[in-house]
Amino acid sequence: MSRIVAGAAGGTPLVSVPGSMTRPTSDRVKEALFSRLDAFDVLAGARVLDLYAGSGSLGVESASRGAQSVDLVEFADRASGVCQRNADLINGVLGRKAVTVHRSRVESFLERTANETQWDVAFLDPPYPLDEPALAAVLEKLARHLAAGAVVVVERSSRSPEPSWPAALERFAEKKYGETRLWFAEPASDQQVDVDLEAVE
Repeated sequence: MSRIVAGAAGGTPLVSVPGSMTRPTSDRVKEALFSRLDAFDVLAGARVLDLYAGSGSLGVESASRGAQSVDLVEFADRASGVCQRNADLINGVLGRKAVTVHRSRVESFLERTANETQWDVAFLDPPYPLDEPALAAVLEKLARHLAAGAVVVVERSSRSPEPSWPAALERFAEKKYGETRLWFAEPASDQQVDVDLEAVE
């Protein structure tokens, strides 16, 4: 069973999407990912975007750890319903509406989002059938909505190639965890995060 790992709602079990329509991030990978984000010091007060949210576990984890606001974007009916249940759970613990669910295709959401909307952290865990050109197009749209110093995390199969980054994004780290690989990127005009990446697990 998936759970919130740490923060205000640490240990709280999450609702999972039934069946095999999504690929949830394992607790091991989630713990490693958020250890890195804590080292980057980007979560406290952050505006977080979780694309292809599935159950919303990465977004609600961010809220538990101090993000100011979280947007979960999921198109599938059952998955977006689970996102809403998990959002209601964390919002109840926090006593405020920190997490908002958007039932939408990712491309449509980014296209209709106002240009002034900017996020500090963005997660993308696209379904395996999404091909590399489609992912590259999403990353290009996303880059227009990132704050200075933002961090983008792309989760893919370890057998998938590195994403094709648009000119506005620059990859600064990657890490493999079994069958999962995480890619970290930032706006290309910003100075790269100055941390010892291999020392942070």
